[in-house]
Amino acid sequence: MIKAHKLHLASDRTSCRKATANQFRLMIHTAAYWLLLSLRSLAPRNSFWREAQFDTIRLCLIKVAARVIEMVTRIKIALPTAYPYQAGFTMLTAQIAKLPP
Repeated sequence: MIKAHKLHLASDRTSCRKATANQFRLMIHTAAYWLLLSLRSLAPRNSFWREAQFDTIRLCLIKVAARVIEMVTRIKIALPTAYPYQAGFTMLTAQIAKLPP
């Protein structure tokens, strides 16, 4: 998992002169790693997303152009009609909605 942390999240890039800035950057990358790991664990056991690398999850599920509509009681996400991973996206959002607050 260290390879995924360095490669797909670019956490090995600590180019600032101040140690506190580099430490904060590493902390943010660790939080992103934890969120992607949690997202991957929400997928069903026989799903493609359960074994997907972090860059695949980031490119296919997170970096998606969508229209977000905020309502009083819910949030609507309108995905493009040509989006190939729409079923996986809706499955994961349903799993996230089941989690306690």
